[in-house]
Amino acid sequence: MGVAADLGYRIGRPTGLQRATQSVASTRAGAWVFSKVLRHLDDLVGRASRGRTSVPELLAGLPVVDVTTTGRRSGLRRTTHLIAVPYGDTLALLGTNFGQPATPAWVLNLEADPRATLRHRGTTLEAVARPATEEERESVLAGSTEVYGGYLTYQARITGRRLRIFLLEPA
Repeated sequence: MGVAADLGYRIGRPTGLQRATQSVASTRAGAWVFSKVLRHLDDLVGRASRGRTSVPELLAGLPVVDVTTTGRRSGLRRTTHLIAVPYGDTLALLGTNFGQPATPAWVLNLEADPRATLRHRGTTLEAVARPATEEERESVLAGSTEVYGGYLTYQARITGRRLRIFLLEPA
């Protein structure tokens, strides 16, 4: 077994409406809106569903894994809702930040302390994140478009920073 199987994390086939939502989310305007409101909406849906579903799963057919890291400056535990890319028997996390210019805080937190707690649909797992090798990066990036086509658009918009990719391993 691996991280993906242990969490029960699977990417399903999106409906037509979910594919349309993915298309909107990958536009510059859609990505900006989602980058500002998605976390808050996902917190509400997660509480209401007791962790059984998420906004990206409902609207775009994309399951979410909650990744809890330790804040590099505050030392406080921080939870971020992320779409993971299955990679072999594990999961990869891409620091795209919706194609926004800034590196997401969770990336910087994992670089400072690679230990993380993963939660998906009520299953919790301790993991260690490691940076993907160049070969793994290429493979993850190629596979990411099968999960969510917006990743290509996000990658094209990222300038001035390197897209960080992490692979999760059981702790």
